Amino acid sequence: MIALSGARLVLPDRLSDPALLLIEGDRIAAIHDATSVPAGPYERVPLDGGYVLPGFIDVHVHGLAGIDTLAGDGSVAALAARLPRYGVTAFCPTTVACPPAALARFLAEVGLLLDAPPAGAARVLPAHLESHFIAPAYRGAQPAACLRTAAGCVTAAGRLDPGTGSGGPAFGALDVLRIVERHQREVGIVTLAPEVDGALDLIHWLTARGHRVALGHSGASFDESLAAIRAGARHATHLFNRMAPLDRREPGLAGAVLASPAVAAELVCDGVHVHPAMIRLALAAKGAARLMAITDGTAGAGLAEGAQAMLGDQPITVAGGAARLADGTLAGSIATMDQVVRTLVGDAGLTLVEAATMCATTPARELGLDGRGAIAAGAVADLVVLDPQLAVARTYVAGRLAYAAPGAGSSSARA
Repeated sequence: MIALSGARLVLPDRLSDPALLLIEGDRIAAIHDATSVPAGPYERVPLDGGYVLPGFIDVHVHGLAGIDTLAGDGSVAALAARLPRYGVTAFCPTTVACPPAALARFLAEVGLLLDAPPAGAARVLPAHLESHFIAPAYRGAQPAACLRTAAGCVTAAGRLDPGTGSGGPAFGALDVLRIVERHQREVGIVTLAPEVDGALDLIHWLTARGHRVALGHSGASFDESLAAIRAGARHATHLFNRMAPLDRREPGLAGAVLASPAVAAELVCDGVHVHPAMIRLALAAKGAARLMAITDGTAGAGLAEGAQAMLGDQPITVAGGAARLADGTLAGSIATMDQVVRTLVGDAGLTLVEAATMCATTPARELGLDGRGAIAAGAVADLVVLDPQLAVARTYVAGRLAYAAPGAGSSSARA
């Protein structure tokens, strides 16, 4: 057993006094008052202040430290190995729209990592396809040449229509959907725009196969958005970003998401994409239990100002605290999840309990990750230890130390 002692626990409903948390195997065995010392033997890890939170779950991350999910050559595994140093214990590797061969290669790697999770790394969850079926006018950094509509792809019986054929050398929508069909287990979230031709049929097709449909990259009207929600969409991709602005007379997709309790929404909390006041607005409208803080991190995350990396097959540059295309278009963030927590608490004024809910509890519940996302006896011991300045000191994945900051060490006393 391992005993983490001396830190305050961020519980689902409150911040505890300094406590002692026992880990046995891959589970939280018990939580004790700091003054009570349970019988050993166990390995005691004195934390001397700071906080223990449920491990962060990032449902939208394209890359980190020069690694892009679509690069192949073990890029998803390399990303998984890097993420624990930022407190991430599970993540959805995320794509931009890409040629079918690149998508199939990416999903094949995701499948291998689902079958054989690498030791000492963040858990790889089914992927988030920030997909081909979005509105061109709201594509942002998505490559225009890879965008498609789903018109005619799904039959009245809810199956893919072979009559729509292939797109030839340039590929068609059906080529993409056949890959999704072959890799059903590896695909978790699919982002699409409600106004794209064939979107409602596609939502029915995806949800019938267990995929989570996210609405985003869209200029949909309020009514179009509600129709997509009625069809089964339950997720919003980076609320406020790459969607029509919230307006008093035409609320659009943003208004539909804020008004609908059925939808859980992502927020890019990097201090660039969404103003702290808008974070607080979303929190007031939906509550932390319906919000998921994300990085939308790219391969530029963790790199210095001016550094270059890739987003799919497009070069990006770290500039002005974000990632940008050559023309200056915002192309995702350079944030990490520990930075997201500091933005939520320091800039937006949220409590640590609210931040932990958005960074761990809500994503775990929405993705059906039973036993994860909260600190409680019997829960999976996916944990992050933050120091008093909210920097990552340690990360545990399934009860095993996956990262210790320099100076935090890995030594401990036996009891």
